[in-house]
Amino acid sequence: MSDSSSKSAPLVTILTVMVGFALFLAVIYYFYLPRQSGPYVDDGIHTAAVRKENLAKLHDQQSKQATSYGWVDKKTGVIQLPIDRAMELTVQKYATKP
Repeated sequence: MSDSSSKSAPLVTILTVMVGFALFLAVIYYFYLPRQSGPYVDDGIHTAAVRKENLAKLHDQQSKQATSYGWVDKKTGVIQLPIDRAMELTVQKYATKP
């Protein structure tokens, strides 16, 4: 009687380990692997020409912002300076030693 129970014990152990490993893989698959959600259509950019056009608009906006004066926050008195003027003021500030 001990022979039959000793032969089935390794089989039960092997099956238990395999089921546990399968459950582990299922949990990994469900929680950690990325899911495909389909095409991203929120931005509406589909061609290289549209991307180039948007990039040109962005560069124009940034160059205007880098070379003009403006208010960042009127309440606190924060202003936007052209980069050249900001560099001049910074040099003047640090050139004078207290």
